[in-house]
Amino acid sequence: MVWRKFSGEVISIPIAEHVKKCIEEETAKNNKLKVYIGTDSQVKQSVTEFATVIVFLREKNGGFMFIHNEKTNQSLHIKERMLLEVSKSVEIAYSLCDLFIEHDVEMEVHADINTNSQFKSNEALKDAMGYIMGMGFAFKAKPDSFASSCCADKALN
Repeated sequence: MVWRKFSGEVISIPIAEHVKKCIEEETAKNNKLKVYIGTDSQVKQSVTEFATVIVFLREKNGGFMFIHNEKTNQSLHIKERMLLEVSKSVEIAYSLCDLFIEHDVEMEVHADINTNSQFKSNEALKDAMGYIMGMGFAFKAKPDSFASSCCADKALN
């Protein structure tokens, strides 16, 4: 799985190692971190592209993020696509949660799902919320899910 920085620089070590290194560096600088993980997708013709982000915010001191993009030719219904976005976020959150616990870093999983029932994505809201919270993670949906709806959205090519 290839991850990169926002600048485009490829992260050459496993993402967990890189995240650990970043947490340790930021902690050494007395920066308090909070992490937000989210995924967004975009359909263009027969290709669906996903962007998953790990967003680090430093308390009162900016932030940074890491990005992973992937594509599929599989045709997905809107609810399937929303739940696949959530599963990609949960997979990364789960793989990194021990690091966050060890270093006392708060984490939220953000879903690009609208809380307004007038939007098609809303049909996946209950399932997504149950899945994320059932895994023990804090959950945010639109309009509060900036990691997926803004950061991951910007990472789509």
